[in-house]
Amino acid sequence: MTATYRVMGIVNVTPDSFSDGGSFLDPDAAVAHACALSAQGADILDIGGESTRPGAEPVSADEELRRVLPVLEGITGAGVDAQISIDTSKASVARAAIAAGARIVNDVSALRADPEMAELIADSNTECCLMHMLGEPRTMQQAGGPQYKDVVDDVKAFLEQRLEFAVRAGVHEQRIMLDPGIGFGKTTAHNLELLARLGELTALGRPLVVGTSRKTFIGRIVADLAGEAEPLAADRRLPGTIATNVLALERGASVFRVHDVAPVRDALAVAAATLSGRWTARAGTTQTS
Repeated sequence: MTATYRVMGIVNVTPDSFSDGGSFLDPDAAVAHACALSAQGADILDIGGESTRPGAEPVSADEELRRVLPVLEGITGAGVDAQISIDTSKASVARAAIAAGARIVNDVSALRADPEMAELIADSNTECCLMHMLGEPRTMQQAGGPQYKDVVDDVKAFLEQRLEFAVRAGVHEQRIMLDPGIGFGKTTAHNLELLARLGELTALGRPLVVGTSRKTFIGRIVADLAGEAEPLAADRRLPGTIATNVLALERGASVFRVHDVAPVRDALAVAAATLSGRWTARAGTTQTS
């Protein structure tokens, strides 16, 4: 087995994201953060101007553009090696972002929110990521909880349908990634089932994106183990994030969307060397325990 992967660093230019909302609203701070993630080894920088956390309220295209365009322009001007991704479901935002240097459109609606998005992606020949989400951010975790007949089968059928839709719209299949949407309209049990059976989604034939970074279900699992009533705070969820990403790599995922690039990348490097069995020391290094 040869384990290859890309790490996608998260740059939230929002006041209300669940983990780092407000930290990078200033464009200079966001650009500096993006450059730091690139230096840590991020292959992709995912820039988002609208929170998609549970209960998040939508923002206008104008406001989203006001937040992300200076950051995109700053990153492009800084000459980072990483690809730039725009995290948006609005074609107008994606169009401006592509003009500013974005080469990936990360659409959590899987091309359902804006009828112009599929044509834009096809015409611009950008990569795209299509994600499963039950409902929308405002409603996806409502009281009563999300329901599935079989979460893996249901997510797989949805992603297959959206992949077919995108290809029919002219998007080249080789430029499409798929994301099962961990935490987007799923309970903790659903998230764990998806991670455990992630290999079943590889049958769709496209790179799988996994975004578990700092998510509540990780904090809830660890808190339950410790007998704590509330989930661990987001800044205490790195070990669980690493565990879920290593497991996802073993099960066939190849793109990992994370806040903490350096430690996750180190963990994936060790896991990939183990899975491939083909690690070779660089010349001049000493192989010891």
